[in-house]
Amino acid sequence: MRKIWLVIKREYLTRVRTKGFILSTVGLPLFSVGIFAVTLALATRKADHPIRITIVDNLGGLAAQIQLGLKDKLPDGQPLYQVISTWDHPAPESMIHEQLSKQVRDGQLDGFLEVPKDVLSGKGATLHSRNASDFQTIHAISRALNDAVIERRLTDRGVHIDNLREVMRGVELDPVKVNKTGESKEGIESFVVQMSIVMVLYITLVVYGVMTMRSVLEEKTSRIVEILASSIKPFHLLTGKILGVAGVGLTQYLIWMCTAALVSSYGAAVGSAFRPGATAPNFHLPASYLVYPVIFFLVGYFLYASLYAAIGSMVSSEEELQQVQMPVTLALVACFILYPVIQRAPNSPLAIALTLFPFFSPILMVFRITVQTPPFWQIALSLAICIATTVGVLQVSAKIYRVGILMYGKRPSVVELLRWLRYT
Repeated sequence: MRKIWLVIKREYLTRVRTKGFILSTVGLPLFSVGIFAVTLALATRKADHPIRITIVDNLGGLAAQIQLGLKDKLPDGQPLYQVISTWDHPAPESMIHEQLSKQVRDGQLDGFLEVPKDVLSGKGATLHSRNASDFQTIHAISRALNDAVIERRLTDRGVHIDNLREVMRGVELDPVKVNKTGESKEGIESFVVQMSIVMVLYITLVVYGVMTMRSVLEEKTSRIVEILASSIKPFHLLTGKILGVAGVGLTQYLIWMCTAALVSSYGAAVGSAFRPGATAPNFHLPASYLVYPVIFFLVGYFLYASLYAAIGSMVSSEEELQQVQMPVTLALVACFILYPVIQRAPNSPLAIALTLFPFFSPILMVFRITVQTPPFWQIALSLAICIATTVGVLQVSAKIYRVGILMYGKRPSVVELLRWLRYT
């Protein structure tokens, strides 16, 4: 046991003292807080200069209504959209188009709107501008154009409405999640949190699994493992290596989860201090969102690290490593292909089967918990299956590792691997 502890201590201290560990551990929370701050700033940002446009109305009679629909204001109370001029039934159209295009290129206009003659029958209008990615302007002009077209259609049918926007105003639908503890309002923020947790699990499982694999390969290619094998059993060496890297991952997860809990608890207060009166995104994290990712990370790490360690002991070069590790990595990538099944119907037989499959459960079960928490017995069964599978995989990997770390040259075939497993 003392020798295993020495290996754990070495693996842990060697990695937590690196600059990469410090940067990734501190960098991810800072990056998350930075995204939070930038999102808050952009959500409350307002334009500081007017946008000059011209309306070319080939139908006639719509330009004035479109102009009335552009009601957005600048902070000083001036109109955000300034209609410099309007053209009703311009002729010839090509000359007007070239003239206005030149004004846009010269900076005299920010853009011009061309309304076709048959816009009432459904033909689309065109907005010419220097910035085709200004979706705020595109949305505002599109809304004003649609209101004007709808009003014209109603007028042509003898229906007169004084305030079309008030009549056409929609009703917001707020999704509210019902669970055993009560109800909570859900939105796009909830999906962002869910995908963030899944992404962190995927990245860390790959990173720490590959870290274990490369550590085995480095010791093998440098022949250090021959010295270690003379003083410690290969199984103890493998166990200590996996536990040491697990401690590094657990340390990182605890720091991240504590940071997430603080942002969840005090994010609104920080947002108010950052910009008084601003509405901060609602990133409330239940306790299950913080606890289960850590548990399933550890279980998933032991499972995949055992596989990666066996792969590292089988090969003798980086080129072979890239080829052999692909099937294991694809199992993790498959979780991203299958997550819509969980999102759409989290309690369907297929979703239950996927979250109980040990190679998918470390990611998909956590995602299912964030979407709609399943009965506890399913979570416990998923953990039990995953742990049992890990024990079996660890035993097989240990046998491969015991022989593979002292084998050099050609990569073993399947028959040779089976022969290694029969060695006592």
